[in-house]
Amino acid sequence: MLEGHQLLGFGFFIIGLWHLFNHIKLHALSSKSYTSTLWFPTTISRYLELHFVILSCTIFIATELFIAPVHHQPFDPDGTIPSTHLHTFEHSSMGLPFLVYATFAIVFDRKYTKAQHGLTYLLGAIAFAQEFLLMHLHSRDHAGPEGQYHLLLQVLVIISLSTTLMGIGFPKSFLVSFVRSMSIVFQGVWLMLMGVLLWTPGLQPKGCFMHREKAGGYMVKCSDDEALHRAVTLVNIQFSWLVIGVTIFAMSFYLILVARYGEKVEYVSLPCRQESGSNNIDVESQSQKKSMEIDQV
Repeated sequence: MLEGHQLLGFGFFIIGLWHLFNHIKLHALSSKSYTSTLWFPTTISRYLELHFVILSCTIFIATELFIAPVHHQPFDPDGTIPSTHLHTFEHSSMGLPFLVYATFAIVFDRKYTKAQHGLTYLLGAIAFAQEFLLMHLHSRDHAGPEGQYHLLLQVLVIISLSTTLMGIGFPKSFLVSFVRSMSIVFQGVWLMLMGVLLWTPGLQPKGCFMHREKAGGYMVKCSDDEALHRAVTLVNIQFSWLVIGVTIFAMSFYLILVARYGEKVEYVSLPCRQESGSNNIDVESQSQKKSMEIDQV
C-alpha cells in the first residue's frame, strides 16, 4: 500500500510541478498569445513528459498486479479475481486511463489532427473521471482516518477534472491552467503523505493501529470513538494546513518565475481628446452667438 501511494503521488507531483512551471513561464513571456496545453515538449525529447507518464503508469500497474501480491500474480488458480486482489485491480485501473491519455497524445501530435487540443483534454478528463469513480466506489470499506484521507482526495480529483474540462472551452485562460496544475501538485503531496502516515508502523494517530483484514491487506482502525474522532480531525487539520502551504508555494513560485522571465507590460494609449475639445469649442461658439442675439434685441 505504501509503495503504490508513493509511486502514484510522486508521479502526480512531478507532472503538476512541471505544468505549473511551464504555464507560468509561457504566460509571463506572452500573455496575449498564451494558450493552455496538457503537456509540454522539452529540448531533450519532445515527448519526454508523455514518456514519463507512460513509464510511471506502467510501473504502477505492474506493482499493483504483479510485484506487490505475494504470489506475484493477481489471479486464482481457476483464473478468477480473488476478493483479496479486487483493490489492486481498482488501483491499477486508475493508472490505465492516464497511460491511454499519454499514448494517444503522442499519436495526435504526430498526426497533427485538427481536433488534437480538444481530444487530448477529453482524454485527460476521462482519466480524472475514472480516478474519481474508482476512488468513490472502492471495494474496500474506507472508514476512519483512511476514509477521510480518500474523501478529501476526491475533492482534489474533482478540481482537476473540472478544470481539465474547462480547458476545452477556455484554452486561453491562464487561471484555469494554474488551478489545475496546483490541484495536481496537491494530489501528489496528499497521496505521498497518506501513504507515509497510514501505512508506516508507528505513525498512525494516537489510539489507532494497523489491523490485518481477513480478506488480506491492512486497514487503520481506532480503539474507540474518541480516538476515531481525534484521528479524523487530525486529517482535516493536515489538509487545511496543506491548502495554505500549497497556496503559498504556488504564489511564491509564480512571483519568482515572473521576476525571472519578466512579465511584459502592455501599454494602452489614452484616447485622443480632440473630440472633447471640439465639443468645448462648439459650446463656446453657441454661447457667443446667443450673447450677440441678446445685444441686438
